[in-house]
Amino acid sequence: MPVPISEKNSDAIPLPVVQLNRTVLLAGVIGAVALQQHVFITLLFLIILPAVLFGRRASLIYGIGSHLLARQNEGAPVESPQLMRFNNAIAAILFGAAQLAFLLGAPSAGWILAGMVGIAAGVALGGFCFGCFLYYQFNLQRYRFFGK
Repeated sequence: MPVPISEKNSDAIPLPVVQLNRTVLLAGVIGAVALQQHVFITLLFLIILPAVLFGRRASLIYGIGSHLLARQNEGAPVESPQLMRFNNAIAAILFGAAQLAFLLGAPSAGWILAGMVGIAAGVALGGFCFGCFLYYQFNLQRYRFFGK
């Protein structure tokens, strides 16, 4: 659940930028499937990977969203940067696996893997973030096994 910006979470990511990220992923997957061009999946992978490896400062979508959506970002609810990075990591893993599938001559598997990202992004735009659910479950299980 997004929370308002405060001094404590000023490093958080504004929800309009999060929505832009989801929209880019969904539109990219739809475009790739519609045109049957897996090069779009490659581009999405290359856009998401720096954000996963180096954080939001290396994110093309965050950079564009911060400037284009500056007015909407002011006072907007925010999301945790760790959560956003976790979601992007899932997308990068699935896009990377899709790339391997395409390279190994299994295009159906590649489209299914890429489609999973598109479905998750679409569902998240509709209000349920599956990656957020996985993040919560991951942290819950980690706490159960290892404690604080």
